[in-house]
Amino acid sequence: MERGTAGVDEAGRGPLAGPVVAAAVILDPCRPITGLADSKKLTPVQRAELDAEIRACALAWCVASATVEEIDHLNILGATMLAMTRAVEGLSRRPERVLVDGNRLPDLPCPGQAVVGGDARVPAISAASILAKVARDREMERLDRRHPGYGFARHKGYPTREHLAALERLGPCPAHRRSFAPVRRRLERRTGFV
Repeated sequence: MERGTAGVDEAGRGPLAGPVVAAAVILDPCRPITGLADSKKLTPVQRAELDAEIRACALAWCVASATVEEIDHLNILGATMLAMTRAVEGLSRRPERVLVDGNRLPDLPCPGQAVVGGDARVPAISAASILAKVARDREMERLDRRHPGYGFARHKGYPTREHLAALERLGPCPAHRRSFAPVRRRLERRTGFV
């Protein structure tokens, strides 16, 4: 049985809050999925529909993450690589090779290749970008209910004007990445140290 190629991508490197999420997907050549694209080019409704179809039709998929604490301990690049490794290791079948969006490879249990712009060019990476984005957006909606006032459901933790104003007004919550400059500066002003 052919094990296939896994596509890998992440969501959530730039936000000030929440985990970084990665996904790995091995598509089934016998069950093609129409409409795969870079998740940022799709509407939330399109992403949700494709997310369900990918989960139903792919040969294997896995969504994994690295926590805010891991981001602060490792740095965002290290945490992203960790989430990607977890996603590949969590697949129900080991792929023959892995194609990762971007210019760096995480630790992988099989051969891999980095593909710049892969989320727009490689269907398996597009599928992974969709799963990662949908999973992270849903997590930010959960965090919005747990930590009201920051607007996480709307801006997903990105440093929008609304989010920065809430951070200034309320201070950081447990979902914030303390190693990111706007959060760190707010902590330093409040406590005199990090």
